[in-house]
Amino acid sequence: MAFHEVRFPDDISRGARGGPERRTRIVELASGFEERNASWANSRRRYDVAYGIRRAGDLAAVVAFFEARNGRLHGFRFKDWADFKSCLPSQTPAVTDQQIGTGDGTTTAFQLVKHYASGAQSWTRAIVKPVSGTVQVAVNGVLRTPGVHYTLDETTGIVTFMTPPGNGLAVTAGFEFDVPVRFDTDRLDITMDVERLGSITSIPLIEIRR
Repeated sequence: MAFHEVRFPDDISRGARGGPERRTRIVELASGFEERNASWANSRRRYDVAYGIRRAGDLAAVVAFFEARNGRLHGFRFKDWADFKSCLPSQTPAVTDQQIGTGDGTTTAFQLVKHYASGAQSWTRAIVKPVSGTVQVAVNGVLRTPGVHYTLDETTGIVTFMTPPGNGLAVTAGFEFDVPVRFDTDRLDITMDVERLGSITSIPLIEIRR
């Protein structure tokens, strides 16, 4: 189905709850030991934006946004305020934040990614919805100019160089990004109180894997 390149209202998403989810199969053996297997190679994020509705106007905005997306039919952008930068949320993105590849003298296309590391372990997340005007790209630490040295597809997060980076040169980037999501319900259960402010118990969103 179509993806609408619009972002869910920031003032409502700021109060949302949610985060990454993984799927792990655990089999407990008769001996008391267990076997664990990852059903998913990558995490998937879930959110509930009902917690961000504080005013009657917020409720109206969510209803309008829901109707314009046809419920679960069309995806859209969502700002996860806990994780929306190539760096820590309290920092400003820098061009050397994330290494998105290494030049080989031939490859021109590089996917924006974010690395999550703890100890010796790490996981790499593809960033497919960079925020317009926030992306900086460098080769071997030297800032490159968009439209001159490379182009960026803001709907996929792919950086394409006019000339392939040289062999062994690090390709790095700094950016802000959104999460591609959709509503995980086709129904909004609205409760009107005596002051006609209204509330919704739950408005679930789920990340779209692309």
